Amino acid sequence: MPDSTALIAHNWGFAVFLLGVIGLCAFMLGLSSLLGGKAFGRSKNEPFESGMLPVGSARLRLSAKFYLVAMLFVIFDIEALFLFAWSVSVRESGWAGFVEAFVFIAILLAGLVYLWRVGALDWAPEGRRKRQAMLKQ
Repeated sequence: MPDSTALIAHNWGFAVFLLGVIGLCAFMLGLSSLLGGKAFGRSKNEPFESGMLPVGSARLRLSAKFYLVAMLFVIFDIEALFLFAWSVSVRESGWAGFVEAFVFIAILLAGLVYLWRVGALDWAPEGRRKRQAMLKQ
């Protein structure tokens, strides 16, 4: 029995915090629904950003290469974060950490060279690349 009371005494602060967060969220949502604007109309429902009226549809078709480059950016950005964490503790990790970081960078470089050779980083369409290659000759 003393274990359960100690556990409750230990976690009561967290429970109060959770109740406070839930209460604050409910208060903000309730207050905004009571005091918020209720006007509706054609111009009221249009998006308005920086004084520019919208032109065309918001459903823009993007190339799959855009998403590929975005994913590659996120992957390499996270790996740069790992290298930053390594650089903070470089003295404690010693030569073993240096060799591991070197292998990590070599694997990243191999992945980048592979993506470059496959053409995943080329934005130009195939026809334009062929014309540019012919012009270079």
